Amino acid sequence: MSETVIERELWILGVGDNSERGEILRGYLREGGYPARPATLQELEGGRPLGFVLDISPHSTDGWGMLLRIKSDSAIRDIPVLPVYLSEEGKIAGVFPVAGFFTIPVDNGYLAERLAVLGLTEDTDDYDLQALIVSRKGEANVARTLEQLGFEVVNAYTGKEAVALATTGRQYLICCALMLSDMVAFEFIERLRFYPQTRNIPLFVLVKESMKEGERAAMSRQIEHLVRKKELSRDEFLSHLRRR
Repeated sequence: MSETVIERELWILGVGDNSERGEILRGYLREGGYPARPATLQELEGGRPLGFVLDISPHSTDGWGMLLRIKSDSAIRDIPVLPVYLSEEGKIAGVFPVAGFFTIPVDNGYLAERLAVLGLTEDTDDYDLQALIVSRKGEANVARTLEQLGFEVVNAYTGKEAVALATTGRQYLICCALMLSDMVAFEFIERLRFYPQTRNIPLFVLVKESMKEGERAAMSRQIEHLVRKKELSRDEFLSHLRRR
């Protein structure tokens, strides 16, 4: 019986020893019908959660480091991760729903497998589907894999260019590097939410296999301007889980 309960739980990561910071988040999840509790990655030896809700704010306990550990480990990288921004008091100031994360250099076999599992390759033989890659470098390996899967690949090298292409084109999915020259991936996601034709496009974030401590801190600071000064309501937060 206990194993079944663990399997159905969502784990709240990044609050560290201060579990009180996760109480608002836990309460919202519980009211939405999602059993959840603060946890650590060390607890994976006792069971797997349904998913991770991960604090990536400057107040988190190594949120970016935990994201990298999850997505670099083949045993747990399929577990969904929902990044959130919690204030120092634990108020929910931002939610950044993505279709998934892949580490760079990308495991091309794993990329193809995940897109197939998510049902994103089923129609490539019958329709001309475009995939948008947003990266300063173009990510040739990712482009090659997507082309082999039947997608027409379109490249954008800045966030502004990507928004223009996404809102005027016919992209079926998007792969976006975490850090662009003019914005971070989460700001790009926020901009896509403003347009009905782009808000539901599956978007995958590409992250480097390793990030220095300074880079992690800089990433947390760069998303601060995306978050609300007032906390999200319960219904606003839960709407992101329902869309997933």
